Amino acid sequence: MYSPKFTISSKILTNIGRIEAAREVIDNAPLVPAWEARFREEAIVRTVHHGTHIEGNELNIAEAEKVLAGHTIAGRERDIQEVLNYRNVLKFIESYGESTVSQDVLKHIHELTTFRVLSEEHIGTFRKTQVVVKNSATGEITFRPPPAIEVPFLLSSFLEWVNATPPDSMHPGLKAGITHYEIVRIHPFLDGNGRVARTIATLILFKGGYDIKRFFSLEEYYDREPMRYYESLQKASSDSGDLTAWLEYFTEGLAIEFTRIKEKVKSLSTDLKLKKSFGGQQMAISERQIKLIEFVQENGFLQNKSFFELFPMISEDTVLRELKDLIKKGIVKKEGSTKGVRYVLRTQ
Repeated sequence: MYSPKFTISSKILTNIGRIEAAREVIDNAPLVPAWEARFREEAIVRTVHHGTHIEGNELNIAEAEKVLAGHTIAGRERDIQEVLNYRNVLKFIESYGESTVSQDVLKHIHELTTFRVLSEEHIGTFRKTQVVVKNSATGEITFRPPPAIEVPFLLSSFLEWVNATPPDSMHPGLKAGITHYEIVRIHPFLDGNGRVARTIATLILFKGGYDIKRFFSLEEYYDREPMRYYESLQKASSDSGDLTAWLEYFTEGLAIEFTRIKEKVKSLSTDLKLKKSFGGQQMAISERQIKLIEFVQENGFLQNKSFFELFPMISEDTVLRELKDLIKKGIVKKEGSTKGVRYVLRTQ
């Protein structure tokens, strides 16, 4: 059976400590359902955009969001299809309820990833030829995956280890990082291996209890510094398969993303500014009201002159009705009069 080689370094321990601290806050923050839904949608957009952008997709995040919302945009057909495909991949792993990860699951994820992007004979099938990975700038071969004939056997051994390693015997962050690297190393498909590897790693986190309400997007971390991402993957190969440096990089990404979400969740949770306003109870709040509260939190107050900035297509009377409802719920209070009116968060 496959056996990963790595050392639990001080960096990895520090990163895992940050991951655990953030996870504790996020999982226990009593957010209102509307916020949770919004955070999940934002994470989907970021994951889809950055997960395809790092592979050369030319759509910006606003265009990707429009595609996901069902709008028609001007863009390359391949780019649009890749965005739609990645959303379907996320839907699949969010609903995946089986206890094991099989080769068929990898093939299905690849099929979803490359639908209408690769030719039919290469979709959802393992490669049958040798491939190499080259530096796009220099043409230098940077990685030579195992021969095609070895792919099914390597995957069989590796997935046996994945399925036999429970969350209480290895931190899911480490297991996800190892999975990410190993799928990239084996390189089972002609194309789309990076997206499959990142997807399977996310699935491992979900299965290990680290979905943190599906608010996170590791793809943004990779896409922010793509050269560092690829160099970190390559370093494991140059270190004779020692995954320590790669796992330091991978857990750092988890720690950064989880901590970022923790801070956002804390600023909106009833544990902090809204605790007394909510009385410890969840409330039904509209999308517009969420936007109003976020503006007040970021700026300290809201005045009528900012209504158009926030809602250019909404009348002032409609915004005032939303604010009146927030006042009634005890979340916002009104200060001043006439033109000097300001809306602030109620703290007591």
